[in-house]
This record gives sequence, C-alpha cells and structure tokens, in this order.
Amino acid sequence: MPTTGSHPPVEQILVPAGRFLMGSDHHYPEERPTRMVEVEPFLIDVFPVTNRAFMGFVAETGYVTVAEKPPDPTRYPLAQLRDLVPGSLVFSMTERPVPLTDFCAWWKWTPGACWRQPQGPGSDLEGLEEHPVVHVAYQDALEYARWAGKALPSEEQWEYAARGGREGKVFEWGNQDYQESAPRANTWQGRFPYENTRLDGWVLTSPVGWYPPNGFGLHDLTGNVWEWTSTPFDRPGSSIPPGCGPTGPSDPDQGTEPIPYLTIKGGSHLCSIRYCFRYRPAARQPQTPDTSTGHIGFRCISEPS
Repeated sequence: MPTTGSHPPVEQILVPAGRFLMGSDHHYPEERPTRMVEVEPFLIDVFPVTNRAFMGFVAETGYVTVAEKPPDPTRYPLAQLRDLVPGSLVFSMTERPVPLTDFCAWWKWTPGACWRQPQGPGSDLEGLEEHPVVHVAYQDALEYARWAGKALPSEEQWEYAARGGREGKVFEWGNQDYQESAPRANTWQGRFPYENTRLDGWVLTSPVGWYPPNGFGLHDLTGNVWEWTSTPFDRPGSSIPPGCGPTGPSDPDQGTEPIPYLTIKGGSHLCSIRYCFRYRPAARQPQTPDTSTGHIGFRCISEPS
C-alpha cells in the first residue's frame, strides 16, 4: 500500500471488484431508490483513523485542524465576531425528554473543543488512543489522506465495503437488529437523548475493532462514528428526517456562496432504533465540509498496487 513520510502503514484490506444493490427502498427517503452499482477493486483501512494515528500525522506535519482555527467571518456574515472562535460541537446528554426536532437540545457549540480535547477544555485523549479521531472536518480528513498517500472513499466504495458481500441485507451482519439485546456495533440503547442503558458498554466512542468484523474483515463501518466520503450530497429537502447530529454550523445561505454538502455514512454511537436509525450500510446524511462534531471520523482508501 502507498505510504509517505515516516508514519507506520495502516492495515488495509483489498475489496474485490463487484456489483451490488446500493441504497434502500424501506427506510429514509434519501436512501432511495435502490440501484445496481459496479465498483472496481480498492484497498480500504480496516479501522477508522484513530487518535494515535492522527497524533502521528500532526506531530510530523504540524497540521492545525479546522476546529482549532477561528471560522472565516466572510462565510458567516450574520455571526457575531465574539462567537467566531475555535471550537466544535460536543454532545451533551439531556436530563429529561426533549423534542427530537431540535438537535440544539443535545449538541453544544463548545469553544476549545477539538480532536485533542474531544469533550472541550479540560478533556484529553488519555485512554482514547485507539478510539476513532473525532472533531475532524472534511478538509482535515483530506489532508490526512494526502499525507498518508491515500484518498477518501466515494459513497459507492464505502457502502460496498460496509455491506461486506452481504447483498441486500439491512445491517452489516444480516437482517436481524441485535442492538437492544446483544449489540454488534456501538450505538445508543435506551431513550435518546436522556437515557443510555450502556448495554454495549459505551456512551461515546469505543476502541476500533471492539466489535466483530463484517464479511470483508472490516470493523466499525456502522455505529461508533459517522465517516466522511468524497461524494457530494444533493441539497437536502424538508422530506429528510432529522439525523443524530447537525448537518452544518449555520444556515448555508448566510455567506456569499452556498456551502455545499458532502455525504457521511454509517451512523454513530448516537444512532438508535427510536431515533436516527442509521447504523446501516445504506444510511446516509448530508454534512457541510466545515463542520466538525464529536461523532464524525473517517477512514482512507488506496489503489491496489
């Protein structure tokens, strides 16, 4: 696999060429229609990029993530300058039931939150070295991939890899949902966003590889963290149900130019059968590229040698 610099290679698996039925006609509207898609062979990371791997990237390059820099005021002319400070969106469990139509009830803009401080100032990565890196915007993921001599997967590549050869199944592992009895991925159990039974052992992220691999030998493609893809997402309409997180930091029409949407895949530790039922290969959500949160990460692909 291609590598650059002095960083160690990340384990990848060759996904063979093939045809698969992409999407779902039985869940959210943005997943429709199902269609047959052809994919060429490619190599993909076995795990999402971890905090340890991202540390190595930053140590070698000195890279500063989007969340660590003040937002560009020209992109957000309606924002107060005092609010344009480095930070990111951090999940905060509520104390009681809240309307599920307003993600601001559980997502908090947190100055100082970033990949190094995932819960905001005072937090750190001790014990989280093998967890997926979070609070990475699209550009951060791109820069890491370029440094590693790799790329970000397209939505088609990502979904094909996530299905693991299980054609037409609802989940990575088949059609039965085990998440409320014997979890096979890191998702939310209980009543979102105020009760988490921790049946799977986790409230936030889990170490990569904690759960069994899919049919291709890949881990954490659904649940744990959403993952960036390189595929644009058509501007969402009112028919798209709310997801488990914000799709952008503000109205994308605030600035001089609309902010495009990209596609994230796989759901996260905040997805639930009761809300944001997106821990499925077909699930997808729009995300503005300058948004970082505590439940979005990424993995890379490369060309077979």
